[in-house]
Amino acid sequence: MRSFCILLTLALLNLVATAQRVAILQPDSASAVDRFAGEVRSRLSNDFKLLDDSLVESAYRSVPADDPFNLSTAEARRIGSVIGAENFVLLRSRVQRRAALAGSAYFEAYAISYVVSSRTGSLLDWHVESVEAPDEDEARKRLIERVPILSDRIGKALKANHFSIVRDPKFLEVPAENSPLAKDLRTPVPYRRLRPEYTGLASSYGVKATVDIEVDVDADGTIARTSIERWAGFGLEDSVEKTVRSMNWRPAEREGRPLPMRILLRYNFTKIEKDEAP
Repeated sequence: MRSFCILLTLALLNLVATAQRVAILQPDSASAVDRFAGEVRSRLSNDFKLLDDSLVESAYRSVPADDPFNLSTAEARRIGSVIGAENFVLLRSRVQRRAALAGSAYFEAYAISYVVSSRTGSLLDWHVESVEAPDEDEARKRLIERVPILSDRIGKALKANHFSIVRDPKFLEVPAENSPLAKDLRTPVPYRRLRPEYTGLASSYGVKATVDIEVDVDADGTIARTSIERWAGFGLEDSVEKTVRSMNWRPAEREGRPLPMRILLRYNFTKIEKDEAP
């Protein structure tokens, strides 16, 4: 009986995955590695209902977004709604020449995947797959050979159960500056501001991005909840959340009375070359 229940559960999970409508997007296809996105689509089509590429592309282009790899959750929800997918996958693949510290230069072919929930706009998973070779053609070939690994990871992220955290209504939103509610109000602030780390992986790929995080600061200064509202991958979200939670916070106050409040923090990341450093 137990074995039957396990088999039934697995069958139901597979049915849900197969019925799931998924869109594959490659926003910067002009510089992409040939065949890479097509190979990923082919692999994922075995487990998911992939939407028509031309229709997805047309719908995606109708939604304005400054950077498809640095979306806010609101932008991601709009894109998912317009293309009609439960989840969508953003792909970027390129080949670049790298200078070696010792020896000859080499070529790196890499692919970055972002798995995004259309319902919440959240980044469910991101991954960088990278290979090296002495020449450009060999690097492209080796990257194509890594498609099964990347596709399996994307598939696992799509099949996983993802739950959104419900916002607690007791946390007040920051009122507009000219609102009567803003009178005599002091919003939450950290006693000492810390800057999130610009990760080594982000530096390696010269990532320029913004991460927004929503923070619920309770009346005693503790952080009750955080939620990434603009994502970028490369470990930057983890860096931001770790930094925000490591700071000691002074809660919001009105007329000396502490209040629970929800705030939105923004962190900008960019690579600073050595000769530009202060």
